[in-house]
Amino acid sequence: MIKNIKITNHIGESIDLELRSPEQSGFFVRRVDGLGPSNSNVNTTQGAGIDGSFYNSSRITDRNIVLDLGFYYWSSDSIETIRQRTYRYFPMKKPIVLAVEMDNRTGLITGYVESNEPNIFSKEEGTIISVVCPSPFFYKEQETETLFSGVTPSFEFPFENPSLVSSLIEFGSVFLDTQKNILYDGDVETGVMIYIDILDAVNNLTIFNITANQTMAILSSKIISLTGSDLIAGDKIIISSLSGQKYVHLIRSGVTYNLLTALGAGSKWLTLDSGDNLFSFIAASGSSKVLFRVIHRTLYGGL
Repeated sequence: MIKNIKITNHIGESIDLELRSPEQSGFFVRRVDGLGPSNSNVNTTQGAGIDGSFYNSSRITDRNIVLDLGFYYWSSDSIETIRQRTYRYFPMKKPIVLAVEMDNRTGLITGYVESNEPNIFSKEEGTIISVVCPSPFFYKEQETETLFSGVTPSFEFPFENPSLVSSLIEFGSVFLDTQKNILYDGDVETGVMIYIDILDAVNNLTIFNITANQTMAILSSKIISLTGSDLIAGDKIIISSLSGQKYVHLIRSGVTYNLLTALGAGSKWLTLDSGDNLFSFIAASGSSKVLFRVIHRTLYGGL
């Protein structure tokens, strides 16, 4: 069941359309279409002398969300004021963010206002607003970060150092895992952001999603030909496998290098699918000199 729809316009102003408290906003939600899974286009080719067809490809189409809103007559504002408020929070051709709160989860989506059609001369005034969302997936507001390495805080009060010659107080402990499971609770495959910090010399770094049988190899020979040296202390690698934003960058001394040409043959973009995703990384040398973390956003096909 829908509890609330929060609308945020292109300048950051927000309004909550609470279904049980229409007097708060001046709107009551009569109907919302387009919250289920979007349609997909499936492309096939017919073959001579065979039944059926051959599958070629498929894609999910844009999402179209249509809100049927009524103007709340018992609000402290006039109907005219409420109607004009829609022009502010649903500006034509501008991007807006809809946060739809359900009983068990909240999904956000970005769209562009296609139309706002108020029925001004009706006995019960309202409006129908159409929002086109180029990316058809709802997403969770908070991103999820998985640390393979870092520092665990260990310092606690009270404290004392009983030795006069040795430092016995531990402020933090460094941990390093080369393999971790990422549990993805979305229902749509999603890309990831991978951040790698190089602490010392590292050679031939390879990253795996073991569950999905995906491998991405970064070849040192290609890095040397591109930059003049192998991975060294202070280097940072950023990998994005997000849809429409795929890249592999090396940042060294403030200079950004495109590492797409440094990927080994057969390398695949690493993604997450519903459930367990076992990620791992290894290097020919220097695996213990790598700080590794993965960030992902949870996507929903529908609410």
